[in-house]
Amino acid sequence: MTETLLVVLAHLDDELGAAGTILAQRARGDRVVILYLTRGESTEAFGPLPAADVAARRMDMAAQAASILGVEHRFLDFPDGAVTVTPENTQAVARVLSDIQPTGLLTWGEAWVKGMRHPDHRATGRLAVDALTVARIAKLVAPATPYRGFCPVFTFRGVHSALPPVAVDVEAYRDGIFELADYYRREIGFGDREWLSTRLRTAGEPHGLPHAEVFDAWETRAGIVDTLLPAAETGSHAHPTRGAPVDLPDDLPS
Repeated sequence: MTETLLVVLAHLDDELGAAGTILAQRARGDRVVILYLTRGESTEAFGPLPAADVAARRMDMAAQAASILGVEHRFLDFPDGAVTVTPENTQAVARVLSDIQPTGLLTWGEAWVKGMRHPDHRATGRLAVDALTVARIAKLVAPATPYRGFCPVFTFRGVHSALPPVAVDVEAYRDGIFELADYYRREIGFGDREWLSTRLRTAGEPHGLPHAEVFDAWETRAGIVDTLLPAAETGSHAHPTRGAPVDLPDDLPS
């Protein structure tokens, strides 16, 4: 079965933290779609350009980044630096989700470390996760078709996370990771190889891996994996697909 991983991010270059995982999923033959909620117009990397010009350059960069990773990419037009969790924004993300019908979702989570705790990141994660529920409701995603498939959530892992970790072995994809990092380094000065290599080694050490990217597993098994998908559910608490038989335990109270 071909999997579809939807990666919902706030800004172009956020995907550098999951580049190895994306490359691993693509190497398996699966579809990966990156959805950027903003166009990154608030960056100062290009000097005093008008916001519209910055956004255009950032969108061109996204196309190049997508080419390096071999993925599809899309944009919404939420304001850079002011992503908010509203019903309207959640429905906008849900409509994209309904169109793509992913079998897995990777996005931002709760984090308290500088950089990761950017308010756009935290709002993006909340929007993406909430959209999974909203996408099930026909009246909220119309005219899109509601999507009710199993879609496990994975989020970027913060140092204080108590959720189960899933570590993706990205050793085989270092060249691709560094190709993307080098591209961003040339364009916006972000993506130092030494910093990134240390980050990958540090993430891998607790799991006995030379290089890894580690995420929170919300409803699937923890451990070391080659790819995030396919992913097995951890228990019997997932919402059933409409029309599917439901197995009830034998020990329900009467």
